[in-house]
Amino acid sequence: MSWLDEVNWDANGLVPVIAQEHDTGDVVMFAWMNREALQLSADTQQAVYWSRSRNRLWRKGEESGHVQKIHEIRLDCDEDVVLLKIEQVGGIACHTGRHSCFFKKLDNENWLVDQPVIKNPEEIYNHE
Repeated sequence: MSWLDEVNWDANGLVPVIAQEHDTGDVVMFAWMNREALQLSADTQQAVYWSRSRNRLWRKGEESGHVQKIHEIRLDCDEDVVLLKIEQVGGIACHTGRHSCFFKKLDNENWLVDQPVIKNPEEIYNHE
């Protein structure tokens, strides 16, 4: 039996994945992986996800250059959530140009943005 067979994949063949910085403990991203994405991530030690919106593999940083170098891959007790301990190259994980995708904090029933834009997304994704 392969180590991949121990993952409890959902009905769509996906598993949720949390990306956490290995040195700070900051959770920077949530995404999905299919079996191929998890195998590629393990083989290359760089995060590869399954994009549900694009319906294809998504190599983190393929457009932005903000790759995630994997230090550890962990599986939770129910074997249905993967945790990647990563190094976020360039310090930007979010397509909005912020360090983390979790930049909104609930405060008195309002969502407050508490992280600055590090780099304008138009500069990151400009392909002219």
